[in-house]
Amino acid sequence: MAGTRGGGDRIGYLDCFSGISGDMCLGALVDSGVPLVAIQDALKSLPIAGYALTARSVTRAGVGATLVEVKLDESERHPHRGLKEVLAVIEGGSLPGEVVERSSAVFRSLAEAEALVHRRDVEDIHFHEVGAVDAICDIVGTVVGVRELGLEELKFSTVSLGGGTVRTAHGILPVPAPATVELLKGLPTAGGPVDFELTTPTGAAILKALAEPCPFWPDMTIGTVGYGAGGRDIVEMPNVLRLAVGTLSSGAGGHDSAGPATEADYVWVVEANLDDMTGEEVGYCTAKLMEGGALDAFTAPIQMKKNRPGVLLTVLCSPDRLRKTEELLWKHTSTLGVRRCLWQRSKLRRESRAVRTLWGEVRLKVAYLSGRVVRCEPEYEDCKAIADAQGLSLREVYQAALSAASGSGQATGPEGKAHRDDTTKAT
Repeated sequence: MAGTRGGGDRIGYLDCFSGISGDMCLGALVDSGVPLVAIQDALKSLPIAGYALTARSVTRAGVGATLVEVKLDESERHPHRGLKEVLAVIEGGSLPGEVVERSSAVFRSLAEAEALVHRRDVEDIHFHEVGAVDAICDIVGTVVGVRELGLEELKFSTVSLGGGTVRTAHGILPVPAPATVELLKGLPTAGGPVDFELTTPTGAAILKALAEPCPFWPDMTIGTVGYGAGGRDIVEMPNVLRLAVGTLSSGAGGHDSAGPATEADYVWVVEANLDDMTGEEVGYCTAKLMEGGALDAFTAPIQMKKNRPGVLLTVLCSPDRLRKTEELLWKHTSTLGVRRCLWQRSKLRRESRAVRTLWGEVRLKVAYLSGRVVRCEPEYEDCKAIADAQGLSLREVYQAALSAASGSGQATGPEGKAHRDDTTKAT
């Protein structure tokens, strides 16, 4: 997400403790130093009219913020638009290619979400609220602002959704709106803390298309902080979107000539204490969890209240598998409740390769650190299948696979593991 202001490894962090909307994004960007005129000039190139983009300082529950508004000329006709018409508007100006691409991606995300909600084809969707001039200004203006700040990465916190109901072109809908729910599938969210719509479909689409989840504040050196105001002043909390702009701290995954040393993502850690299940039942449950897409499932002996021996069942799963994981726990264990926490995970970059042995092909898991191979492990299931079929020991097959890896350009490293020379390719 390179921009025009230099300063490599620049990161923006959207703190969505009070939700997110298109106008809040614009306000946070302007409050962080993006000249309003830069956004206005970009929007003037589009084939739309009958609006004015303004910015002013306001306070929300005592916090100073910038409110950016798209004021429509009521004498102008503002038609509902489908995806094809919206994309034609975006492509019909003189915007940089990167801005066209990213703005279009946001609207495509919106169209896909609406299509799922209404169970119609994407081409048949007309946006209503998000197809009007103000939504085009919010989305295109946000992409322009991110580019102006020169952000290499844009991340966001757990998203507060609000509660209650909201009036739309389709009538009164629950909060979060159905399209918002579709857009935020697999992403960290939280209901409340007020009975009011905090996150709109436009805001959710911006997050999905332009940013990555980061529920905990990233390792960064903060340069500026901007606050974008929502249209309503809520008594209980500041109705603002906070944008922190800075640089990645050393060792936090910043870019260098060799690329990031490791990769990072987020996993849910789900736990339950069990004291009234047999070992067979627990084993069956862990197998079902793995079949259901869990990244890992394991147990540990614990001593529970009243000195009862028990089992701690821990499951790791990706954000999009959380609901399925909990459903399996309810079905296959006796627990009445589970604990869950979202954890940040650092991991080596991995890829799967294959080598050929005397008895057949064996896949390898190859792991990289700063672009260099540091692990090379044969896949257990492949080695087991060959060992069973050929009457060999598992160790014999493992050693044969590692030898084949070494012969195809993989040097054997510490503990007998093969380290691959990147100038060759395994079969």
